[in-house]
Amino acid sequence: MNTPKYKRIVLKLSGEALAGKEGNGIDPAFIKSIAQQIKDIHDLGIEIAIVVGGGNIWRGKVGSEVGMDRANADYMGMLATVMNSLALQDSLENLDVQTRVQTSIEMRQVAEPYIRRKAMRHLEKKRVVIFAGGTGNPYFSTDTTAALRAAEVEADVILMAKNNVDGVYSDDPTLNEEAFKYNELSYLQVLNQGLGVMDSTASSLCMDNDIALIVFSIMDEGNIKRVVTGEEIGTLIRRKSE
Repeated sequence: MNTPKYKRIVLKLSGEALAGKEGNGIDPAFIKSIAQQIKDIHDLGIEIAIVVGGGNIWRGKVGSEVGMDRANADYMGMLATVMNSLALQDSLENLDVQTRVQTSIEMRQVAEPYIRRKAMRHLEKKRVVIFAGGTGNPYFSTDTTAALRAAEVEADVILMAKNNVDGVYSDDPTLNEEAFKYNELSYLQVLNQGLGVMDSTASSLCMDNDIALIVFSIMDEGNIKRVVTGEEIGTLIRRKSE
């Protein structure tokens, strides 16, 4: 249970995961719980990078749908991810876990600018690195950010922690009682069946760079540790399923 399967991971947290059961805003108690789970795997010697969404505060897509300029709406979403990242950093450092936030949009008063070599050095020194600000470009999701950063820092796997589902299903399980959960999929299956695990840009990037993805629930205490130690929970997605 305490032997890690991976050396370096990218943990993808949705913004909604930081909102807890409220669904919006930031829930300090729930962030503290997530931070404790991250500390638990950090203590195993795993190198941890994190990408946080901003949907609990703002979604660029929603803004564009009500008439906002899409680029401006997306930049607002990137700023929301910085707020979430700083909140998570604070919780981790309260647990004595050295953490660095790097932003793709420079704001030196609050975080480091994203520099790949510096990020990798932090990881080698066992510091947690949180990548904020998305890719720095509109029209790209934080799922794509996770795929891009995982490729850049040569991560072994992306762990996609969900707050409302425990894996990938054939259909929305809240609407279709016959929907079933997949234990394993290929990226081609995800793309061809339109399963909506992550956007197509992110899925293609993961497939092209042969980066495995595990989708699981963050709501069950200790699930992050279960995944990194090899317990088969959630859904595994890779270039070719067996």
